Amino acid sequence: MSSWKKAAKANQKTHKERHQLESRKHLGLLEKKKDYKKRADDYHEKGETLKLLRKRALDKNPDEFYFHMINSRVKDGEHHELQKEDESTKEQVKLMQTQDIKYINMKRIIESRRITRLQSQLHMSDVSDATPNTHTFFVDEGEEKDFDLAKRLDTHPDLIGRKSNRPRLSTLKKMNMPEIDEQTAEQMKKKKEKLYKELSKRIEREKDLTVVQQKMELKRHLQDVKVMKPKRVQRGSKQSAPVYQFQYMRKK
Repeated sequence: MSSWKKAAKANQKTHKERHQLESRKHLGLLEKKKDYKKRADDYHEKGETLKLLRKRALDKNPDEFYFHMINSRVKDGEHHELQKEDESTKEQVKLMQTQDIKYINMKRIIESRRITRLQSQLHMSDVSDATPNTHTFFVDEGEEKDFDLAKRLDTHPDLIGRKSNRPRLSTLKKMNMPEIDEQTAEQMKKKKEKLYKELSKRIEREKDLTVVQQKMELKRHLQDVKVMKPKRVQRGSKQSAPVYQFQYMRKK
């Protein structure tokens, strides 16, 4: 750069944008060119959008059908989505219509305690024995044929299939086992099966009561919403309550 250009640049005056006059200070900050540019671009963008929407409305066929018409309605000039009702069993609907949350919660706690008592009584030994399990034993070559599993576990051959309550032979010798005939054993088996059926029914009952309680609590929360209705993310079913996404509200 030549010395003449440097001198010209050094003597160049710096122009500053004027500020708002004192007499017009009540009107706010004085709009600068960059502010006007943003406002103008926004105005033209909205104008182009309205022009495009107007063209689409003119080109639309009033007799045209599309499937979303079934799930939407226009009410008072506003578009609303029609949400499908949550699925519920007859027993769930009856409980929600006739009982309150406190009663449902009390019945659910009672069922939960009965389930715990039945599980502790049955020990779930039959269920654990039915679950497949593997136990690997390592033997030397040539000993596979002579390998005796009952001898290795030190128990009776009839008790090999058990996972729990599998005593050793030394323990069996010390135990005084009562003599039980076939009729008594069949009665005990039927009694145990009856208890398992009752346990299964109570578990299903406790699940239904939990779903009913969740649906009723959610319905109460939806009634308390005053600012903005939450968005439903997942539809409710017979096995689960619906899922809503609530607007984040900052607490003071």
